[in-house]
Amino acid sequence: MERVSIIIPAYNEERRIAGTLEEYSRFFTNLKKTKKLDSEILIVINNTKDKTEDIVKKCKKKYKIIKYLNFKQGGKGFAIIEGFREALKNNKNSIIGFVDADLATGPEAFYDLVKSINGFDGAIGSRYIPGAKVNPKQTLQRIIVSRVYNFFLRVLFLINYKDTQCGVKIFKKATIEKIIKDLTITQWAFDTDILYQCKKNNFHIKEHPTSWSDKEYSKIDLGKSGSRMVLASLRLRIINSPFKKTYNLLKPIGGFVWRILK
Repeated sequence: MERVSIIIPAYNEERRIAGTLEEYSRFFTNLKKTKKLDSEILIVINNTKDKTEDIVKKCKKKYKIIKYLNFKQGGKGFAIIEGFREALKNNKNSIIGFVDADLATGPEAFYDLVKSINGFDGAIGSRYIPGAKVNPKQTLQRIIVSRVYNFFLRVLFLINYKDTQCGVKIFKKATIEKIIKDLTITQWAFDTDILYQCKKNNFHIKEHPTSWSDKEYSKIDLGKSGSRMVLASLRLRIINSPFKKTYNLLKPIGGFVWRILK
């Protein structure tokens, strides 16, 4: 029986984490009972200022498959990388994936991704390919921003995925073992970083249609996030190019610009 480690990064998620853990824990506990899939749910709390940890502790008492880590440092990418490191310690884990804490991707959709990985080194959820279900429909502004940014990434990194930013991705354990040391982006361009490292290592990643729903209390500000993601993507491209030494010399200037945007 395969075993999957489901990493959930959690930053100030006291409003949403209980519902997410309840649904994921119940679903994957039932899968284990029917011997279809073994699993663990690994919550990586990062730089949280609210009661997220207290809520996770309560859920952990109810469901044995829950584990958690707590770090003072922030950033989604940082949390996921630490989750990868923890998941790799368990030799039983054959698949390692991550999903956002907001339940935009339900446990059934995550399991669909697990079932689709056969013959591939990884699988990523996509909202922009045939078969995807997005409810409610995204606003025109969000669609335009997403498609422009996706085109920018496809040109910059020569990757063919139509949705790099969907918050659910899974990988074979061997894939993570190979690329983890090269993951350098800890926040805004983390998803691009992991897919680019897979491309550099000739891993085959499947893009699979997912079911996705926008949730209340979303923390995304399209204006601020868009500029940060573009800058982070440019940084990622430079540090993976012959211009890395020049970038290191100009780091102080880049830091100043980043603080202005922040």
